[in-house]
Amino acid sequence: MRRRHFLTSTATGAALIAAPALAQEAPTLQWRMPSSFPRSLDTVWGSAELIAQNVAALTDGKFTIRAFPAGEIVPPLQVLDAVQNATVPCGHTAGFYYLGKSPALAFDTGVPFGLSPRQQAAWLLHGGGQALMQELYDAFNVTAIPCGNTGAQMGGWFRKPIEKVEDLKGLRIRTPGLLSMVYEKLGAVPQQIAGSDIYPALEKGSLDAVEFVGPYDDEKLGFAKVAQYYYGPGVMELGANLSVTVNQQAWESLPERYQAALRAACTQAGEDLLAKYDANNIVALRRLVGQGIKLQSWPVPVMQAMQDATRQVLDDYAGRDAAFAKVLKHWRAFRADQLLWASVNDGAAANFLMSTRQQGV
Repeated sequence: MRRRHFLTSTATGAALIAAPALAQEAPTLQWRMPSSFPRSLDTVWGSAELIAQNVAALTDGKFTIRAFPAGEIVPPLQVLDAVQNATVPCGHTAGFYYLGKSPALAFDTGVPFGLSPRQQAAWLLHGGGQALMQELYDAFNVTAIPCGNTGAQMGGWFRKPIEKVEDLKGLRIRTPGLLSMVYEKLGAVPQQIAGSDIYPALEKGSLDAVEFVGPYDDEKLGFAKVAQYYYGPGVMELGANLSVTVNQQAWESLPERYQAALRAACTQAGEDLLAKYDANNIVALRRLVGQGIKLQSWPVPVMQAMQDATRQVLDDYAGRDAAFAKVLKHWRAFRADQLLWASVNDGAAANFLMSTRQQGV
């Protein structure tokens, strides 16, 4: 009898001791997460929603995040600022929108003639890139978590054909990040405009061209209605990595379980995002071609000029920004190895498959 009483008392006491501890490990939290992308895009905006859904599922609804589309509570190109200042605890954005804060943040998203999505993930997760990026974000009181990649993006929409480098001179083109600096080197007049504002600018004639993402997103935004020539391949943007940025104090206040849930949610949403683009871009491109758009390939001299201008831009930044120079040196060495590996294996295989695609297997 005494033993039974002891066991019952011990169990009750353990429960009383454990309950507050468990409550502390699983507090109820509600966060807001503004995105840089409009609700009309079920790809990049849909990724923000998926992250929020996954976090809630992984924490039994204790930790919830509400995603907001571009401009609803924070201007689309000021998401990082809002996170830095703790206006919101987290945001969904791309590093290359914030060159004014640190030019090297462009590497978090991707630079012209850079890394493919797989190579970018390898650099960030296993090549030392994420540590370099976090050094930059630390200066802005932010933790950054990779959360998806768009894959290679098209060269863009143009009102007139681009047959030679000189055709770029004076061209008013919407393009972000270091791409804008490259176009400027080539004589164009780049403008950084949020996705939701591009179509009106094209329609009014204040833009001559736009580089956004690829066929699936571009079709939704209606660019084919106001620009006829669609250029590829996407040498200027072989991929664009997105990030969830979290205020440092907000991040440190999260239980480890919630931190793990947010990282896992970002990883899963990232896989979904790239798969969605790969599955849907070709279908959308067929529709656009069927509607009469003129699908064009960049002339080789134009791509060579773009590559030369990219090298100049990168070297110019490295010459006046020590952080940029540090990242660039590391990134170039990693990229050289990745290109070597691709030339030996999957890149060589892809070239063969393309050359024999009419024969099939």
